[in-house]
Amino acid sequence: MTVRKLGEVLQIGGLEPTFQDELDCRYQLSRLPAGPHRATYLAEHGPEFRVVVTSGPPGVDADTMAALPRLQAIVNNGAGVDSIDLDAAQRLGVGVSNTPDVLSDTVADTAVGLILMSLRRFGAADRFVRAGRWADGRQFPYARDVTGLQVGILGLGRIGAAIAARLRGFDCVIAYHNRHRIEGSPYRYAESPVELARSVDVLVVATTGGRNTRKLVDRNVLEALGPEGYLVNIARGSVVDQDALVELITVGGVAGAGLDVFTDEPTVPAALLDLDNVVLFPHIGSATARTRTAMALLAIRNLESFLDTGELVTPVLTPQLRPPARG
Repeated sequence: MTVRKLGEVLQIGGLEPTFQDELDCRYQLSRLPAGPHRATYLAEHGPEFRVVVTSGPPGVDADTMAALPRLQAIVNNGAGVDSIDLDAAQRLGVGVSNTPDVLSDTVADTAVGLILMSLRRFGAADRFVRAGRWADGRQFPYARDVTGLQVGILGLGRIGAAIAARLRGFDCVIAYHNRHRIEGSPYRYAESPVELARSVDVLVVATTGGRNTRKLVDRNVLEALGPEGYLVNIARGSVVDQDALVELITVGGVAGAGLDVFTDEPTVPAALLDLDNVVLFPHIGSATARTRTAMALLAIRNLESFLDTGELVTPVLTPQLRPPARG
């Protein structure tokens, strides 16, 4: 495969490895340096670029967009676009794409795995055996059944719906909260996150990240979930008040949690590390070879489509002409 130089495309940040490999075998891209050379590079080369490719942090903020006066599109590898300033992009007419659908099933599988591991304590049971406690004649404590549980899904989008479909196989009773009721949904609608949490055994966070959902699961929601309730988060760490969660789990205010995401990744609160009622994953919700390849190829389709036609395949924001710079 011939490697093609794309002089109008700028890579920002380190990319997910599969995406990086798929890009590198096709294209030669300029990369924005980090650290003290970043501002100098943008001042000298910013006007050259009309497309940015990225994959999560550090993302693309308003200042970076302002330093790219020809920018027309941001191609993001991932469903979440919370590391991109969408308000600035919309104001400037910059299109933004993501990689929806191709990861929904894999992330939903992860959520179900976290529910099973949290309530049935499978991870703790594995550690129990490895530590020789079973061989010593000790009894592993009873766990909690998953079948028949009341489960609340905060964010019944593509991923939330895929989670709900899987849990119906466990005869779980599903409720949800979105900003708006979904007409025709077979699931009970809760008017607020607090109402949802109060009525369920497990609260699954599957909403988008970003400014609008920051600490949506706050102390009030967690207290409503209560000492018999479990929290599962496969969305973004920013959606949950992590300090409140740590405190409540530590004192028994919440029964347990299954967490794939955290506020300041890869840092995990030290207080959680030794708790057997908490399952901790290193943000692997979509981390299968097949899914990561599908995501990478969809991101590349967005890049190629925009370069060829000016249109994105899976737009979050549709590209528009940049407004003239103000003097």
